[in-house]
Amino acid sequence: MKVIIASTIVPFIEGGGTFIVDWLETMLTEFGHHVEVLKIPFVSSYRELPSQMLAMRLLDVTQHADRLITIRPPAHLLRHPNKVIWFIHHHRGAYDLWGTIYQDLPNTPEGLAYREAIVKSDHLGFSEARRICSNSRETAQRLKTFNDIDAEVLYPPVIRPERYRCESYGDCILYMSRIAHHKRQALAIESMRYTRTAVKLTIAGKGDDPADEESLRIEVAKHGVEDKVVLHFGWISEEEKVELFADCLAAIYIPFNEDSYGYPSLEAHHAGKAVITTTDAGGTKELIVNGENGFVVEPSPQAIAESMDRLYLDRSLARKLGQAGIHRIKKLGISWPHVIDRLIA
Repeated sequence: MKVIIASTIVPFIEGGGTFIVDWLETMLTEFGHHVEVLKIPFVSSYRELPSQMLAMRLLDVTQHADRLITIRPPAHLLRHPNKVIWFIHHHRGAYDLWGTIYQDLPNTPEGLAYREAIVKSDHLGFSEARRICSNSRETAQRLKTFNDIDAEVLYPPVIRPERYRCESYGDCILYMSRIAHHKRQALAIESMRYTRTAVKLTIAGKGDDPADEESLRIEVAKHGVEDKVVLHFGWISEEEKVELFADCLAAIYIPFNEDSYGYPSLEAHHAGKAVITTTDAGGTKELIVNGENGFVVEPSPQAIAESMDRLYLDRSLARKLGQAGIHRIKKLGISWPHVIDRLIA
């Protein structure tokens, strides 16, 4: 089958939103399909959205493939007679983040007009799809709540999971992620104030804005945890990522109301490591079951610190929870054959 994968990107910024496209292209090709990828530059500023949404409608791909698979919005506004949407998030400031500190549209007549335009255009794109899948139950619930869409949950796997391995259960809790305010690395840093053991925290990743990285340096100094926290800023290669997961004690992933479980959570499990997350982390709670393959705790520095100490003091528990991660992945049916089957069906 000839397949076009279309998604919006922010040029030179890599992360889950680009990995899902690149990995899907690789796996579709391995399954024998002919694949063309359209990565469309995108600016998330709300004033730029209408013109970009219109541009999507004007791009004609209707004659060029047997199947169109769209990923990141507003790529789902592209027209095609066999369009399948693998939806990973809304323009969240107009939806679930409206009314929170992360809202990026003003609550003014102008902002409300932009919000209405976003919602109406989404309804149009959704109405044209032959199938709509979501990357989590969390995202599926948002689609149901805001758009009255019943989406099929299709969890995204990582590529080449066999690369990951466990060498040891060291002293470090690893937070591997893009550096961003809503990922709440600052909360993990503050938690180190309350640890009672020699457990360490390593934060690894690159920020979209150098100011995000600088703010974490300030947090480390403010809380006086320079001897407990390692800041490993910059792009982390796949090889380096494998090494960091191999020797850490466990992983932590505590974003605010994340769309999905986050690839770092899945990568940790493939490396045999438990994951600490929080009750308000969103899709991450679909993968992590408290006491089974990690800990789901209140989003307070004290509760997070307690879970870190518990793993440090009981390495057999850390091993048990980490090894249970693979069973959890299998139970949820997270695999590329399943993904390809559903997107091509």
